[in-house]
Order: sequence, then C-alpha cells, then structure tokens
Amino acid sequence: MNVSDTVMEKAYSQIGQRIREIRMSRKMSQIELSTRCGVEPSNLNRIEHGKANPTVRTLHLIAVALGVGLAELMKEA
Repeated sequence: MNVSDTVMEKAYSQIGQRIREIRMSRKMSQIELSTRCGVEPSNLNRIEHGKANPTVRTLHLIAVALGVGLAELMKEA
C-alpha cells in the first residue's frame, strides 16, 4: 500500500463518518436514508464505514437525501 492509498482510505473513512453523523443527527436509520437516496443498504453501510469508494453521483444523492450540500459531506469531522 502506498501513501496515496492511505490518504484515500482516510478520506473515505472521514466522508463515511460525516454521513453517519449527519444521518444520526436527523434521527434517520440507514434503511431510511438508503430508501431516500436510492443506494442499497449494504452499500450505504460500506460507505459509512469507509470501505467503499462512492462516486460523486452517489455522494450527491446521499447529500440531497440528508438535506445538505455535497461540500458538507467533505468537511472534516
């Protein structure tokens, strides 16, 4: 694993953590969010745990479902 891979893994983890924080602050389950944004529950779980490489389109769908801008998902927690 090189430095670039490590940086990206950290970024995926931070984005997933931020999605989870926003979702929970809205008292929304993963199932509810996945239904609202059209992302499979298993994929949403993997994204929240930093185990997936979501596309910008997927992040946009999640952001809209959470009622935030895409930039809000990119903020460091």
